[in-house]
Amino acid sequence: MVQSGKVVTFEGAVTDIDGSIRNTTITRVGTFNLLADGKYVVYNSDLGLIQQLSQQPSGYQVKTVSKFQGTTSGIAPLYIDPIKGVLLSIFTQKPTIEDRIEAGGTIGYIIIGLLIIGAIISIERLVTLTLVGAKVKAQRKNLDNPGDNALGRILKTYQDNKDVDVETLELKLDEAILKETPALEARISIIKVLAAIAPMMGLLGTVTGMIATFQSIQLFGTSDPKLMAGGISMALMTTVQGLVAALPLMLMHAIVIARSKSIVQVLEEQSAGMVASHAEKRNA
Repeated sequence: MVQSGKVVTFEGAVTDIDGSIRNTTITRVGTFNLLADGKYVVYNSDLGLIQQLSQQPSGYQVKTVSKFQGTTSGIAPLYIDPIKGVLLSIFTQKPTIEDRIEAGGTIGYIIIGLLIIGAIISIERLVTLTLVGAKVKAQRKNLDNPGDNALGRILKTYQDNKDVDVETLELKLDEAILKETPALEARISIIKVLAAIAPMMGLLGTVTGMIATFQSIQLFGTSDPKLMAGGISMALMTTVQGLVAALPLMLMHAIVIARSKSIVQVLEEQSAGMVASHAEKRNA
């Protein structure tokens, strides 16, 4: 009872996961927890050893350990396992992110692949459209000297057709804009398709996982829930992975297509301005 109200620091040996032993400073919090090197450790009464946990609790819980060990006076927060390491042992069985991804199986990896492909295309489109937009913006300040950019080629078309009538000039400029549009909208539709496929793949994984679960029930019954856990885990994880992949892809598609449309709008505005200016000159 006396020791349960004390915090004691001492030098001791800690056995790592690989079996190596290291001497370090250990903090005992009452009779509940042992702390070493900013992490939780446990005492194995069967072996008489202080052992490192194979997996630490959540980050916000472990973060308090270093602050607690570094405090020499006053009050410091710390998460305590009141049943002397039993809860910590349960945390070691908590699946990691890698375990959750692996639970999705082949379909889960396909969904992750779709997300990676969509992200690469989105980044490439954003960089390309940003560079094109910068050139178009610079060209708007120098309309008399067409450069090698989308707006510059529109201006070049106007300069080559100054002597034609208004209707012909308008058709020529529309044709020039149509030639520039495919390059500005290239591969954007692929992002939208990937965003639509990802949740459908997640649904496919859900159905596949449930089929595996029912097959386990048919073969082994419901006496052991662990036999069904794999199929249920796959069913749930693929759904989550599909939604997690679809949401950022939809956002990236919206950003990219907005950037593309803004450039096309600038081209159309400049084209309309040139047609109007040409019409005024012809009327004069």
